[in-house]
Amino acid sequence: MKKVLLTMTVALLAVAGAQAQTSWGLKGGVNLGKYSNVDGASNNTSFHVTGFADLPLSEQFSIQPGVSLQGKGMKFESKLADIASSKTTRNVMSVEIPVNAVYYIPAGSGDFFIGAGPYIGFNVSGKDKYKNTVGSGSNETDKKLKFSGDNKDLNLIDAGANFLLGYKLENGLLINGGYNLGLTNLVPKAADKVSNRVWSFGIGFQF
Repeated sequence: MKKVLLTMTVALLAVAGAQAQTSWGLKGGVNLGKYSNVDGASNNTSFHVTGFADLPLSEQFSIQPGVSLQGKGMKFESKLADIASSKTTRNVMSVEIPVNAVYYIPAGSGDFFIGAGPYIGFNVSGKDKYKNTVGSGSNETDKKLKFSGDNKDLNLIDAGANFLLGYKLENGLLINGGYNLGLTNLVPKAADKVSNRVWSFGIGFQF
């Protein structure tokens, strides 16, 4: 899948240079991410920044390859009655290559758009932060995550599907939301498959 997506991206970007109507965009915003199959997991707040090319295949249909920096992870909290609690916050940064198909629907002074497509991601950095509380006392520690070796915490490669929804104004301003559905297992040797689940909201501009 990695080779297929990389080949598609290179080919589409090459086509972009030859297309007079090709436009370029940049968008960013907030991510709310957590993991599947983790009881007690809640959303971790992070961010995303994405650069993309819009390659029109017709008046209302485009292909959008891109490169994206995505903040993911989760929060997890456990309690022992009212005596003690443990809170873990996991922050992971991933570089992703999405290739989305986008359909535009004219409305008012712009266009609604919906889209979907595959992505492949590479986890490049991450950290777990722990806060343990007993009675009135607490302590905080952190741990850098490993993505390789026999004792790795997470797998290096993540892949899945993107879903997009938003509105594009005539001046190029974008208001958009999306959902990132991880389809690969993140945690080595996990009893159940653990995958990313990320909601995103943001703004951008298409040139």
